[in-house]
Amino acid sequence: MQKPITSALVVCMRRIGDVLLATPVVRSLKAAYPQAAVDMLVFSGTEAIVQASPDLRKVWTLPSTPTLSESIRLVRSLWQQYDVALSVLAGDRPTFFARIAGRHAVGLLVPDAKSWWKRQLLSRWGPFDNLNTHTVAMNLRLLQILGVESRATPLVTWSQDDEAVVRRDLPALDGGQPYVVLHVSPKFSYKAWNASGWAALGTWLMDCGLRVVVAGGASSEELLTAQRIVGLMPAGAIDVTGRVSLRVLACVLSRASLYVGTDTAVTHMAAALDIPTVALFGPSNPVKWGPWPSDWPAGSVSPWRKVGQQRQGNVYLLQGSGDCVPCMHEGCDQHVNSLSECLQQLSTMRVIEAAALMLEGKRANLKSMELGLEMRGIR
Repeated sequence: MQKPITSALVVCMRRIGDVLLATPVVRSLKAAYPQAAVDMLVFSGTEAIVQASPDLRKVWTLPSTPTLSESIRLVRSLWQQYDVALSVLAGDRPTFFARIAGRHAVGLLVPDAKSWWKRQLLSRWGPFDNLNTHTVAMNLRLLQILGVESRATPLVTWSQDDEAVVRRDLPALDGGQPYVVLHVSPKFSYKAWNASGWAALGTWLMDCGLRVVVAGGASSEELLTAQRIVGLMPAGAIDVTGRVSLRVLACVLSRASLYVGTDTAVTHMAAALDIPTVALFGPSNPVKWGPWPSDWPAGSVSPWRKVGQQRQGNVYLLQGSGDCVPCMHEGCDQHVNSLSECLQQLSTMRVIEAAALMLEGKRANLKSMELGLEMRGIR
């Protein structure tokens, strides 16, 4: 674009993790054009991850299955309101809304014959790669089209009210004892590690003198999973599963000595906050979805290789074993509620070793600890 941008809309109509990984686009636009009004359009229920962002003026929302009247109302509100609208997704709806909202529309598209009509809608477009390019790097290619310098680290934010909630509801975390956050229940079962492994890890961390905070989603199944895991640990673990908002959890994460979790939005949050992070991956492709380490350079195609445990910056990515890993399917039975054997069979000691490495000065003797865990009956 030749003229300076005075208003921009970033369209990311997908899950919470996708919205978080689109924040580098917002950050980069705001840094390049500080006076510009930058907004986002996301699905209802995902907006909490960006509502406290200082880079955003407004967050538009639309239900994932909207009524006709809701869609028409949004079209009327957005019609040609922005100098530029950017769609970070190749889907029909994000592309359509970018065209509706922006006098200049830029998006990512699959370079195939079926996308011909979407190419007609966009002023400019870039090829969408769902396999060999990280989501953050993919999103930032839109900025190259606009000639905007990229800032790659996702932005995780919370408010003073969220900090007040932590002080009021979680006073034990203000006591000075270092703590670790374990995110034990992803939304989808195919991303889950086993309960006994989580309990053994928590036990080891508590034996190292660390307080353990157990986090997860608010569904009844996730609450039961967390309760079971906490019940297998020594007394003293703090269970915040389903009790805190995503922004409050971000505030908690920001002060943690270590975070361990699977392929979830919260794991991306911990990585972006520069917290020592252990990410447990199974069927997911780390090249595309591995947590983007804090301050990782924008010019990278991906921080991660497709196969193998690896460390980049503040993130240790621990991958389940097996010739099929990563299969990029939703569990061994290929649906979101199925389990992934590569994660279910992931060794507890491999996770403890990774945690010890990321804790650095707080390492313990692993062999003696392994014996202690066996004596507790937890493997």
